[in-house]
Amino acid sequence: MTSARSALTALARSTALAGLALAGLAAGLTMLAAVLLTFAVGLVIVFPPAVRLARAVTRLQRRLAARWSGISIDEPYRPEPPPPVPQHDGWYRDGRTLYKRPTIPAFNLRWHWMTKDPATWRDFAYLLAAPLTSGLVAAAPLLATAYGLVRVVGGDLLGLVWVLLAVIVVPWYAPWAVRLHGQVAAALLGPTEKARLAQRVSRLDAARTEAVDSQAAELRRIERDLHDGAQARLVAIGMTIGAAEQLLESDPQAARALLGKAREASATALQEIRRLVRGIHPPVLAERGLGDAVRALALDSPLRTHVTVDLPERASAPLESAAYFAVSELLANAARHGDATEAWVDVSAQGPALRVTVTDDGHGGADPEQGTGLRGIERRLGAFDGVLAVSSPVGGPTTAFIELPRAFRVRTAPMTPWRYFGRLCWGLWPIALFPQGLVAMVLKLVGSPVKSWFLGLHVPEPFQWPVIVGMILLGGGLLAVALATTARTREAEGGACG
Repeated sequence: MTSARSALTALARSTALAGLALAGLAAGLTMLAAVLLTFAVGLVIVFPPAVRLARAVTRLQRRLAARWSGISIDEPYRPEPPPPVPQHDGWYRDGRTLYKRPTIPAFNLRWHWMTKDPATWRDFAYLLAAPLTSGLVAAAPLLATAYGLVRVVGGDLLGLVWVLLAVIVVPWYAPWAVRLHGQVAAALLGPTEKARLAQRVSRLDAARTEAVDSQAAELRRIERDLHDGAQARLVAIGMTIGAAEQLLESDPQAARALLGKAREASATALQEIRRLVRGIHPPVLAERGLGDAVRALALDSPLRTHVTVDLPERASAPLESAAYFAVSELLANAARHGDATEAWVDVSAQGPALRVTVTDDGHGGADPEQGTGLRGIERRLGAFDGVLAVSSPVGGPTTAFIELPRAFRVRTAPMTPWRYFGRLCWGLWPIALFPQGLVAMVLKLVGSPVKSWFLGLHVPEPFQWPVIVGMILLGGGLLAVALATTARTREAEGGACG
């Protein structure tokens, strides 16, 4: 019963994907009309709405791929340009032209952003090809059933074979078609390396600005701590020693007492300076690495802290420093704001990424928007393209996830027979799917006398449709294997470090 329900769910999803492919074709044709009106007639105002429509459809494709296939696809678009900024005289400059209002400069910025983004044209190509790349494959059982019913109505009982064949293959074909849609969407609608680089540069630019502001605030704090703490204490020590010098001959006992106070004050000043140095960069972090530094931090924490470390090697010093101070701030928050008594810290490597998980048994309710140092952690991690995710329901527990990508060296996955087979599939799937499958199907449907080199049209009549459908399925299967091989290779390269 469960397998039948799963098959029906997959069939419903594949049917929805086929309908969405037709909707995508409509959006693609709308964008095609907008391109023609824009570049042939000069009606530029129709292009941005068409692009927004296309992006809405492809965003839905990505969401469905993530929800139904489990394949997460990031947004491929380049960062949106900021709004135009007026000059000191209040006018807006766009090239060599000045405008009193920002409307036209803002439109031009968005126009260039859309037209020069390769993701716009990849969306356009995907929408036009969607009926073939995903719609036809997803709707194959329905098409086979419809074809069989048409033949049965026409008096050909062999149509029942098509209906029976569709019923038999649906339990495994429908889930495969849904997964294939996710893989095709990931290959065609995912961000390119240039788009990833542009997005990363935009994030790093914002993180750099925040890091510079944070560093300036940190320098002011260090200056304030030195001025109000160690510097004031050293001045007091100097004055105490001066007073002892004056009493050295007249009252040696009082001079000795003052020197004792100066010695105690110097020890206190030394402790303050050491604390300040540990706050800048702990010596144990530089000498022993992140794992031992976190263990030392756990010993100094008022919480019962359990530390687990599994690292293949040391990361770079700036990354270790960012992770260390993030853990320090999270443990301090747990004790100060969460009323926690126990904490667990897990430091490990996930492929080339450094991942830290900090969990406490406090009352929860932590929110980065309400301060408690979490925004500072985000700024510190953002400078390295890192992320912080916090789960803190009211009543606890609180769990913070830290991930710093590219912390460790990546080993390139070796060439294997599986990878060679994947490359062979990349080269062969278009031949089976398009010329031998889809083109032959069109020629068969229109009754064209042209047979050329199409295998399905040279076999005897009863076997022509099975061969054509088999070629379409073969091409789709080769594409699925090629995409699966590529995804597996990327996972292997991402999961290998050292």
